[in-house]
Amino acid sequence: MAGRALRIVLAEDSALLREGLIGILERAGHEVAASAEDGEALVQAVRTSLPDVVITDVRMPPGHSDEGLRAAAAIRADFPELPILVLSQYVADAYLPALMDTAGTAGIGYLLKDRVGRVADFLVSLEQVVAGETVVDPEVVRQLLARRSTDGPLSALTTREREVLALMAEGRTNTSIASVLFVSEAAVRKHVGSIFAKLDLGDGSDRRVSAVLAYLRH
Repeated sequence: MAGRALRIVLAEDSALLREGLIGILERAGHEVAASAEDGEALVQAVRTSLPDVVITDVRMPPGHSDEGLRAAAAIRADFPELPILVLSQYVADAYLPALMDTAGTAGIGYLLKDRVGRVADFLVSLEQVVAGETVVDPEVVRQLLARRSTDGPLSALTTREREVLALMAEGRTNTSIASVLFVSEAAVRKHVGSIFAKLDLGDGSDRRVSAVLAYLRH
């Protein structure tokens, strides 16, 4: 991995996946400073270890519902600039609003666990989250886009602008978006500018992240 070595706190109740993740991260040159099997232990591990980034499952003991998200919210209350990457077994868009509400000024990621098997993609997503970006699994974005109606705050966007915004939600750069859509980078910049204008995102905000959050919360 091209980025710096990271201190990571990892929360995953499946011993097999936890050890697999530790192996992937350590081979990439990172340090797993602590691991946890439930939300309470995760919060304590973060307070003790002071990591560069947290990776957590959504569902953990004791209830196997949203313990990981509640732990993420508690962590963000104490460490508002700490990047958090959340892993989920299934596409559960009901979790997204709660997750995005913890976004603040730091990076947030939401990946399906299948993505971990694509090691290079997983490590790139981790690097993006640490860099302060919002990254959502492409499969999650595709399913959300398929379900979206034309009502709400995004209704003013054209079909192409919605495609660009969905790709932004995957954490893609303008260059990458241009490649996917087979258009010029200048065309992408024009669409992005139009998205910012229609969503009334001023120059003083992190407009790219704000646009993605608006899309995910819609």
